Amino acid sequence: MEAKLYVGNLPFTTDDGDLQSLFAQAGTVTSVQVIKDRASGRSKGFGFVEMSSGDEAQSAINMFHGKDFNGRAMTVNLARPREERPAGGGFRGGGNRKPGSGDRDRKRDY
Repeated sequence: MEAKLYVGNLPFTTDDGDLQSLFAQAGTVTSVQVIKDRASGRSKGFGFVEMSSGDEAQSAINMFHGKDFNGRAMTVNLARPREERPAGGGFRGGGNRKPGSGDRDRKRDY
C-alpha cells in the first residue's frame, strides 16, 4: 500500500528531482510533487512524496523529520486527505441589499 507524505519547510529553490533523490534513501519513491505558486512558478516551500509502502514512509519520517535540508529543518509527516472547500472563491457580493436602502438615496433637508 502506498503512503503519501507531506514535506514542509523546504527551501524555495527545491524542485521535484531534489526530493526524489533525497527520499530515495528511505525506499522506493513512486511520485513527488513540489507545490508551486500559479503566478510566479516559484515553490511554495512544501510538497508531497509518495512512498511504495507504509514501512518505507515511516522510515522516511524517522530519517528526515527535523533534519536540515539546504539550511532549513524539514517537516515530514503523513499527508492528511485534502479537505473539501466550497467552489468558487473571490468576492461574493454584499449580501441582502435592497435598492433605496443606502445613504445615497436618502433625501437631505438642506
